[in-house]
Amino acid sequence: MSEEAEKADPDTVGSLIAEARQRFAAAGLADPATDARVLVSGLLRLSATAVVLGANQTVGAEQASVVRSAIDRRVVREPVHRILGERDFYGLTLKLSPDTLEPRPDTEILVDAILPHLQRVAAQKAGARILDLGTGSGAIALALLKECDTARATGTDISAGALTIAANNAYLNGVGERFEVLESAWFEKIEERHFDIIVSNPPYIPTKVVQALEPEVKDFDPERALDGGQDGLFAYRAIAGNAASHLADGGVVGLEIGYDQKQPVTQIFEAKGFSLLDARQDYGGNDRVLLFHPRRT
Repeated sequence: MSEEAEKADPDTVGSLIAEARQRFAAAGLADPATDARVLVSGLLRLSATAVVLGANQTVGAEQASVVRSAIDRRVVREPVHRILGERDFYGLTLKLSPDTLEPRPDTEILVDAILPHLQRVAAQKAGARILDLGTGSGAIALALLKECDTARATGTDISAGALTIAANNAYLNGVGERFEVLESAWFEKIEERHFDIIVSNPPYIPTKVVQALEPEVKDFDPERALDGGQDGLFAYRAIAGNAASHLADGGVVGLEIGYDQKQPVTQIFEAKGFSLLDARQDYGGNDRVLLFHPRRT
């Protein structure tokens, strides 16, 4: 290509988005237009408005090379936010790593469901204690802390790498002084007995189903954050078996569940002395969040 041609056709924000969209469509991705826009704007640190108004903005060769490498990664099904290394969640920006589950918008429903109970307790006690079991990136606990400035939280995980990311995310989002991490399998190393809120988005996918998941999940989310055992309910049994002894009076347990798990998870918790307090569906109309409290005697 001649020097004149290179000058005539420089890479621009718009041309790179169009190139990404075309390649993603050819690869059969579900939403090539959105993926292209989010990936390119994220890599170039451009707002949605800047993308629209600056479509003809020239992109330098080095940045264009970075974008094309990222397009290559997405074509082989690496998720957009994994490539970007971060994802927005409930107004926070969370760093990701191979040790952490990528937080999804449906999990924000758990935050929405728990928040009124957290605020009620915090108003009554001038503070509240949260336990986030299997905290991963810290998404649920940190969102709650951001919304309730008198709350404190402990995030547990069996992955030391995940805990490092969660602690970093806490400081990046301004709640680091109110968040602590602990390496623990469920309640194994939890000594405190008076949490007002216990929350978890545990692994809930049956083992035999994990390998049938989309590559974006199966190949990039940590398996132990997905695999819920033979029937997908292992974690719920572990949580139900110990939650009551770690709850303060008036405490609430909030859980994300699989689309077909409302009845079995409710039965597990009812057998351990809990009553169903609330149930929420996700944006697709599937059962997604359950709240429990100890049965009043």
